[in-house]
Amino acid sequence: MQCVLVVDDNQAVCDALEILFSLHDIQTVCANDTSSALECVTQGSVDLVIQDMNFSADTTSGDEGVKLFHEIRALDSDLPVILLTGWTNLEMAVELVKAGAADYIGKPWDDLKLVTCAKNLLELRETSQRLEHQSSNRLLARKQLEDELDLCGMVFESQQMQQLVSNAGKVAGAQVAVLITGPNGSGKEKIAEILQANSACKQGPFIKVNVGALPADLLESELFGVEAGAYTGANKAREGRFEAAHHGTLFLDEIGNLGADGQAKLLRVLETGEYQRLGSNETRRVDVRILSATNTDLKAAVAANEFREDLYYRLNVIELDVPPLKLRPEDILPLAYHFLPEHYALGADAEKVLRQHSWDGNVRELQNCITRAALMSATRELSVEDLAIEGFNAKWHVRGDPMNAQVVLDALERNAGVHAKAARELGISRQALYRRMEKFGISR
Repeated sequence: MQCVLVVDDNQAVCDALEILFSLHDIQTVCANDTSSALECVTQGSVDLVIQDMNFSADTTSGDEGVKLFHEIRALDSDLPVILLTGWTNLEMAVELVKAGAADYIGKPWDDLKLVTCAKNLLELRETSQRLEHQSSNRLLARKQLEDELDLCGMVFESQQMQQLVSNAGKVAGAQVAVLITGPNGSGKEKIAEILQANSACKQGPFIKVNVGALPADLLESELFGVEAGAYTGANKAREGRFEAAHHGTLFLDEIGNLGADGQAKLLRVLETGEYQRLGSNETRRVDVRILSATNTDLKAAVAANEFREDLYYRLNVIELDVPPLKLRPEDILPLAYHFLPEHYALGADAEKVLRQHSWDGNVRELQNCITRAALMSATRELSVEDLAIEGFNAKWHVRGDPMNAQVVLDALERNAGVHAKAARELGISRQALYRRMEKFGISR
C-alpha cells in the first residue's frame, strides 16, 4: 500500500489529515519535525510528502520548509512533495515549484482538492515506479540478449523489438523457413541478418536477393543459374543464387511480388531441394536455409488467388512480424543518434519533433532524414529547420498545437507526475499545462 508522509509541528493538523486520508483508504504517517521526516524518507517507504513550511514557534518565513524540501529532494528526487502552509508566499511558491514541488496549497485546505491532488500524485508515482521496474527488466533482458546472441548492431529500446529479437534468437538455430513480415523500411532485413548470424549455418554463405525486382525472363537464370550456350550471349556457365547459398542461407526479399511462374519454380526447389540450371538437364541438389520477407499480406493474397497457398505454407513455418516505427516510439531517438555522424547532436526541439512525427516510411525514412539534416546543417547541433520535416516549423508546431492527450500523459509519466517538470519539457507554462490537461480530460 502506498503511504503519505505528513510533516507538521502541529499535531492537530497531522491528526486531521490522517483521518481525512483514512476515509479514502490512503495510509498516512506523521512527523512533527524535520529529522523525523527525513528518517521516514530515508527508509524508502514514503510515496508522497505533504509538508508544512514552518516548524518553530512564531516562525513565518518558510525558510525551514525550503530547507526540508531540498533535503527531501536530495534523498529522493522523484518523490512528489505538496507544500502546505498558512503563510502563503507566492514568490517562494513559484521558486519551489520550479525546483520540483508538485503543488502549493494554503491553510485552511480544501479537503476535496487536497485528496484529489494526493490521489493523482500517488497514481502517477505508482505508474512511474512500474515503468521504471519495466525499464529495469528490459535492460536486464537486453543484456541477456546481447550475451546470448549476435544482434548484428541492431538498435532498439522498445519492448516490442526486444520480444521480436528474442523470438528470432529462439528460432535462429532451427533449420526451418522463416517469413519476416512488416512495412517497408521497418527493419526486416536486419532481422534476417540476426537469424543468419545465430544459425547453425552462420559460417556458410548468406545470399540476399530481391525476387520481386527480378524480371520474369531473368528469374530462372538468376535463381538457378545458366549453362553456357543456353541462350544468345550465354558464353559461360554461371551459378544461380541457390547454388551460391549452398550450406548457407538464402534471403528472398519482397517475396509477395513474385509472379505465378516464379512461385511454381520456387515451390519445386523448396519441396525437393532439386533444381536444374537453365539450358541443362542435370538435376542438382542444394542444402539451403530459406528466409523470406514481404510487406504484402500474403494471407489476403492467397485468398485472392494471387499467391500459391502451398508456397505460403512452405515459406511460413515461423512468422516474425516487425512493427512499424510509429508503434515503437521508444526506438526513435536511439535510432536517430545511431544515424547521426560522429560529433553531431540533436537540439531539444529537434528531439521533440522526431518523437512526434508519424514516420510512415519507418526506419529508412528516419535514417534519410538524419543523413540529409547532417549534410545540410550549418552547425553540428541539428535543429527543427535542419530536419525539414513537412508540417513542423521552428516552434515544432504541427498545423497549430502539436500536443494531444498522449503527448501530455507521456511528459507527465517521464517526470513522475511533477507538473512543473512536465511543463518545462513541453516548453509551456504550468498554467498552460493545466489548461491542456483540462482540455484532454486528464485529472490533476
